[in-house]
Amino acid sequence: MFASWYDRQGPAADVLRVGELPDPEPGPGEVRVRVTVSGVNPGDTKKRLGWLGSSMPYPRVIPHSDAAGVVDAVGSGVGTDRMGQRVWVYGAQSYRPCGTAAQFTLVPEQQAVPLPDHLGDELGASLGIPGVTAHRAVFGDGPVDGRLVLVHGVLGGVGSLAFQLARWGGATVIGTVRRTADLDRVDPAVASHIVALDTENPAGAIRSLAPEGVHRIVEVSLSANADLDNAVTALDAVVAAYGTSAERTEIPFWPLLFNNVTLRLLGSDDFPAEAKRQAAHDLTSAAAAGALTVDVGDRYPLQDIARAHDRVDAGARGRVLVTVDG
Repeated sequence: MFASWYDRQGPAADVLRVGELPDPEPGPGEVRVRVTVSGVNPGDTKKRLGWLGSSMPYPRVIPHSDAAGVVDAVGSGVGTDRMGQRVWVYGAQSYRPCGTAAQFTLVPEQQAVPLPDHLGDELGASLGIPGVTAHRAVFGDGPVDGRLVLVHGVLGGVGSLAFQLARWGGATVIGTVRRTADLDRVDPAVASHIVALDTENPAGAIRSLAPEGVHRIVEVSLSANADLDNAVTALDAVVAAYGTSAERTEIPFWPLLFNNVTLRLLGSDDFPAEAKRQAAHDLTSAAAAGALTVDVGDRYPLQDIARAHDRVDAGARGRVLVTVDG
């Protein structure tokens, strides 16, 4: 199969190789997916770089966890009715050596989720890591119907999906962007009630929309927003953080304690299996109902995967995808 891989960590152009590898064969409980589109996430490039001192988990790694494609082989214990099924894939390179930057990838069958015919491969390849993370951030502490949810960073992959999932779940949703200039980039059909964090009083602007405070916060940068979050939470609120800008993050401990705030930290590779399955079900249902859209940015052929990684590392606007030509 045509594939990309690395056997040492470093800059994309230095370590990513493209060429032929043996076709993989599915083991018990696995399906093989012929990949059409592979999604690139910041986590993929961080693994390749050795971020925070991480080492090579396997002698050779085919990167990327997300994809869309078609099931073309099944292992023992998997029904043959899955053959030929369009699917979206998550977690392909989560504690596994061979991800989706290849013509074929192997995953446990539950991680190849049926993709409704009216949904495109680009959307399917964009749901995995950002969608599962967004779902856990929004619903990890129960339903949000009738609740007020604040989502930071609605222009990001996780933030955009979290805003849409919270709205799909019946919440009133407030979003934020970093700069006033970013407000024009927000699609009003995707997100409304948006506050720019560079305004003179962002907490006041959020409180004007939620006078009693918000019940859930989806947080992209805990170190930057901890004081703001405390200023806008209702009693017993939950702050679900999947990112921070400082390696050692300070929080206003006593004010958060007096507000009885719960802090949930989210590492998507290690969510409970049932939480991932529920996320996959809900993401598919919401997308099928037209409740989810994804801003697709740059597309690269597999042979240009290094450029795709560099684009992600540079802070791409929109989802970066790699197309796989069979």
